[in-house]
Amino acid sequence: MTVVQMKQLTEKIGDAFYMLESMQFRKNFEELKSEFTNIYPNFNIAYSYKTNYTPKLCRIVKELGGFAEVVSDMEMEIALRIGVEPNNIIWNGPYKNSRKVEQLLVMGGTVNIDSAYEIDLITEIAKKYPNHKLNIGIRCNFDINDGVLSRFGFDVESEDFNRALALFGEHKNLSLIGMQCHFATRRLDTWKPRAEGMLALIDRLGIVPEHIDLGGGLFGKMADSLKEQFDSEIPTYRQYAEAVAPAFAEHFKDSEKKPMLLIEPGSALVGDCMHFVSKVINIKNVRGKSIATLLGSIYNINPTLNKKNPPIEVCPMGGEQKEYKDLDFGGFTCIESDYLYRHYDGKLAKGDMVVFGNVGSYSVVLKPPFILPNFPVIDISEGEFEIIKRGETFDDLFHTFSF
Repeated sequence: MTVVQMKQLTEKIGDAFYMLESMQFRKNFEELKSEFTNIYPNFNIAYSYKTNYTPKLCRIVKELGGFAEVVSDMEMEIALRIGVEPNNIIWNGPYKNSRKVEQLLVMGGTVNIDSAYEIDLITEIAKKYPNHKLNIGIRCNFDINDGVLSRFGFDVESEDFNRALALFGEHKNLSLIGMQCHFATRRLDTWKPRAEGMLALIDRLGIVPEHIDLGGGLFGKMADSLKEQFDSEIPTYRQYAEAVAPAFAEHFKDSEKKPMLLIEPGSALVGDCMHFVSKVINIKNVRGKSIATLLGSIYNINPTLNKKNPPIEVCPMGGEQKEYKDLDFGGFTCIESDYLYRHYDGKLAKGDMVVFGNVGSYSVVLKPPFILPNFPVIDISEGEFEIIKRGETFDDLFHTFSF
């Protein structure tokens, strides 16, 4: 972005804001879907709303024929308000609002049950609507040798898993529409075991549901400077597809009934689609250490608080720049550890704007209402910018409190 363009934006929007590139999100979705469908045509994407539930992004998924993967009644409401058909909504998650679960099921949506307490919930709903088909999936938990004991889903060797399966024999109005698993490890070598584990499970059970869902946990596109900070390879969309889709193609090559293969990406689609822009308020020197203070916080770009530096670009907007070595960018909060970027080498001046890349994942949705309200979001994909979320105000945060 040029200095002139940045100046125009700051004059209209302010000294800190998110920049969305919705066209890049669209391209990512189409590319990821294409890589899988080239190998196994009956494939679709259920976009993880929790990763970034900006309504414009969710509408793009709807327009492209994708599913909405939600984990709360709040996210379900987003999907309904943007016009997603209920049968394209899949509800996962370890906690579910019973009233809203009932609402989604009656409308034709899918609820993937995660834990034993949901067996009783589904039983009550099934009895209440004996003549209504209700779409249920089961979240499955098994060992994929990734070194992590996942807390999501039923242990497929457990009695609770057998109880969940028994629901469909006890209540003829329940349809086992899907089997799902979710493992957070994003390494490529963990994806083939997911596919093999799910295929072995359905063979063991003698069940072929409409959907076999391998969950989320994929790396997305990122700058080389960010890739270098991971201890594993950053796969391409094609590599993920080649890890799992051939197994489905082979397994069902002679089958008349070919289930839909689903995945639930979030970061893999939206990570590189958003930037955070923040003004340099001050540069100080503390016992030989250069520290810049920004109108922004680690909670704006990395609320999961990992230690990785995002890709950055400095837009010279201030006075005469100086050359710095090992400078840290500190945030506006009063938390000592609030640093947006460590060990910067390069030119900088008070008043410059710093653009942080790869901040589309979890940033906007997970940023706490701490010290300052959150900043605006603008979409820069259409030539002229579009404000898709105004900056938050005092009243936005405090109208639920009693003064």
